[in-house]
Amino acid sequence: MTQQEILSGLERAVIVGEPEDAAELAKQALEQGLEPLLCIDKGLTPGITQVGELFASGEYYLPDLVIGAEAMKAALAILEPVLVQSAQQRQVLGRVVLGTVEGDLHEIGKTLVGTMLTANGFEVIDIGVDKAAADFIAAVQEHQATVVGASALLTTTMPQQQTIIAALEQAGLRGQVKVMVGGAPVTQTWADQISADGYAPDAIAAVSLAKKLVGASE
Repeated sequence: MTQQEILSGLERAVIVGEPEDAAELAKQALEQGLEPLLCIDKGLTPGITQVGELFASGEYYLPDLVIGAEAMKAALAILEPVLVQSAQQRQVLGRVVLGTVEGDLHEIGKTLVGTMLTANGFEVIDIGVDKAAADFIAAVQEHQATVVGASALLTTTMPQQQTIIAALEQAGLRGQVKVMVGGAPVTQTWADQISADGYAPDAIAAVSLAKKLVGASE
């Protein structure tokens, strides 16, 4: 396969949601000497961008978004270790600590946001689900994060988002970290009430919000 065929294939695999094809094309790309960064920037990123646009327009639904993200993750799992070894550096817009709050075990939305952020130039530290404020604080301190993303999918766990913001203030970290919140019951009104820096209703909006929070152009 030519370089362009591989890049176009990677893009298509993400758009149509074929993780196995994406991984196989990533392997072929490396075998043929293609740079991992080229595959990401000219193959995977255009693909996931198209998926996002189709979702925003209503042509794609959440399952399409999820499987597209899975295809991208499958290819990245092959490409990123080589990228690190070769010392190529992608432009990092910011470092995001991402997690689902204490008492909440929902993961799909958070994981999707993480994948989309990674695809768009952020370094993501996904701390998982059911995480207390102290876990977010520890991750921010360890990784020198610039953004915190706190997900709550239950009305009963939403107050934990406020607890995280209070904990950041108490730790003296609030001034250096932007906080974005999301989840099915979360609203802009709630985000304003708890003094979060922003609210995103879905993964596409989360990317736009994160870019805005770190001062990166769209």
